[in-house]
Amino acid sequence: MKYKNSKMALLALLLITFSSCKKSSLDINDDPNRVTESNITPELIFPQAAHAVGERAATGASNDYLRQLNQWVGYWSSAGDYAIDQTETTYNLDFTFSNLTWRNHYNVLFDLYQAQVKSIAKGDTLLAGASMILSAKLWEELVDMFGDIPYSQAFNNSLYTQPAYDKGQDIYSALQRKLDTAITYMSVPASKTFNTVDVVNHGDRTKWIKFANTLKLRLLIRQSELPGFSPAAEITKILARGGVLHAGESITVNPGYTNTGNQQSPFYANFGLTPTGSDPNPSVRANTYIVNILNSNSDPRLSRFFNTPTAGGQITGTVFGLAAGNPDGQHSSKAGPGLASSPTQNQWIYPSFESMFLEAEAIARGWIPGNAKAAYEAAVTESFVWLGVPNATTAASAYLQNSANWSSAGTTAASQARFIAYQKYIALTGIDPLEAWSDIRRLNMIPNKGYITVNPNRVSSNLPVRFLYPQTEYTSNQANVSSLGTINQFSSKIFWQP
Repeated sequence: MKYKNSKMALLALLLITFSSCKKSSLDINDDPNRVTESNITPELIFPQAAHAVGERAATGASNDYLRQLNQWVGYWSSAGDYAIDQTETTYNLDFTFSNLTWRNHYNVLFDLYQAQVKSIAKGDTLLAGASMILSAKLWEELVDMFGDIPYSQAFNNSLYTQPAYDKGQDIYSALQRKLDTAITYMSVPASKTFNTVDVVNHGDRTKWIKFANTLKLRLLIRQSELPGFSPAAEITKILARGGVLHAGESITVNPGYTNTGNQQSPFYANFGLTPTGSDPNPSVRANTYIVNILNSNSDPRLSRFFNTPTAGGQITGTVFGLAAGNPDGQHSSKAGPGLASSPTQNQWIYPSFESMFLEAEAIARGWIPGNAKAAYEAAVTESFVWLGVPNATTAASAYLQNSANWSSAGTTAASQARFIAYQKYIALTGIDPLEAWSDIRRLNMIPNKGYITVNPNRVSSNLPVRFLYPQTEYTSNQANVSSLGTINQFSSKIFWQP
């Protein structure tokens, strides 16, 4: 595979379409409609790349990671009037299973790389830094799904048409350095141009730095179970540079979403309603497993995660992997108003509460000073607020006193980390299943395995620990991918897994 992005061709077409046709009598040899390196500017690339990062967090494709992982970890399942996916529900993965995930992540990363390189060439460190921070998020996600991947040679196609694979742990270290550089780049005053082009944080450099710190902390938390791992040096940097994202500081993107075709906010477009009012994904429904968890705790977030079925009655899920007997689309629940509220809604890239759960775990582990109980309760409360639960603070307080009381967390760092991660799992329903899957692989913190498929043809009673490399790599980059040996979805662990 060549690590280039077809979206650049789309951008070129847009430039041709919208370029001015006015010419003076002195520029007869200068075609203003010709796409060149000089008019594909970082200011044009960055907004669509930032939007594409949001799209990756909201992809609606049936063979892309968001839907696959939402089903694996017990958040979503298929409606009973649709046939179950045999590959997905048996965990019997093949090398085509992850083609779309791999391609789309690399596509967006190529755009961000172009925005970074072109910004640096112009001396615009702010736009370069923003591009680097967004790319760090996607790079980590690729490592968390695939392990070793092409990184250092990925986009230098003139030298490396078949890029080598970097070790996942080396990429993690490189991402820490990348984020350090990005934070330094963000230290200069914001320009008017950056404020306009920044469709994520609208020129708020402090928020960009906090986002970078949050990603740095997530890289550390992933490695918490590695023997002898010490986060001290990186934690010192995080604290010295303002800490992580807190309440009300979600990272979102909105270049101007409207309720028209191909312009709706991504999650709403994929799981809310089309501009004509139809369901864009009628096969995606609540999973009985998470519905039961929320119901058993009288958790008011249930009606924010999921809607009442069209046919009426209670919020109802379907069983993952069940071939017959599941409620059909009219009698099972789709994504609710806490996730899909409006076609113009901001698209989340990194929710505030997710960052706060990371911080709570870091405090519980003794990495960061503070009160673990207070940090944990603040994270849960922010989840209620983020989802728009009515009287969110009061509702969260009742939930914390009854169903999620800190007294159940235990007294050791390990038990408290598992307790926090389980509550984060609940809070992330339908929002970030990759984080939930990563925590399951890291801590195995869920009390039971009711999220496991019931398909009798399943090849394991455990979740896969990774994706297989896509067939496209075995076709176009065979020597490098084959050098990694035989990859198995159950035994070939990501480097940070215990």
